[in-house]
Amino acid sequence: MNPVPDLSILWPALAAGLLVTATHVPLGAQVLSRGIVFIDLAVAQIAGLGVIFADWLGFEPQGAAVQAAALAAALGGALLLNWTEQIWPDVQEAVIGVSFILAATGASLLLASNPHGGEHLKELLVGQILWVNTSGLALSALVSAAVLWMWFCFAARIGRTGFYVLFACAVTVSLQLVGLYLVFTSLIVPALATRRIARGRLAAGYALGALGYASGLALSLISDLPPGPLIVWTMTGLGIALIVYGRVRSNAREAPPV
Repeated sequence: MNPVPDLSILWPALAAGLLVTATHVPLGAQVLSRGIVFIDLAVAQIAGLGVIFADWLGFEPQGAAVQAAALAAALGGALLLNWTEQIWPDVQEAVIGVSFILAATGASLLLASNPHGGEHLKELLVGQILWVNTSGLALSALVSAAVLWMWFCFAARIGRTGFYVLFACAVTVSLQLVGLYLVFTSLIVPALATRRIARGRLAAGYALGALGYASGLALSLISDLPPGPLIVWTMTGLGIALIVYGRVRSNAREAPPV
């Protein structure tokens, strides 16, 4: 008989996924409307470069110095992209792409002499959501709550710079909880799948993100496959199903009566 999966590791991982969903669904809708879809990949990769640089300097992986380095790198990258959007708005996506490539290759260079470099890079990309540090969840929850409060209370007044700063803070927290792939998926898939929903879009995005994390984690425990890629696939599949359902309903309303 197969051993019964240990459900105790599911709840911290699900909590991490819900925290990421909480901030990324509203920010993702804004990213999609601005047409800067790949900004989260660039900012998250820059934050990851900060983590790797602090590790390269010899700081403790979960220490305050690493957190500060990640946040400083993300804020610096976000403010730089904010500046380039003002002076080169017509090529902003290209600038974002170059920023991502520079951060990614910079991380590879710093890890080149590290015997565990490949493992560190994989953790940065795929994440280790099943082994999330529960002691860090409370701090992540506080930062996420602050980001949400600022966004829902002051979104109309914070301007472009304020958006980039909030975005950098949210991505820094999310990257170290779930990894780069899930950061991008949580930001873009709910926003993309709900873009045609006029009423209740935010609720639909939250439901999609939460269900994607829950079902992906459950499948991982059952199948013993890595949770990160499974969550990406399940959330994307649910997003496609939501788009198809919306189109079917729209066609049914527009069809003339027989």
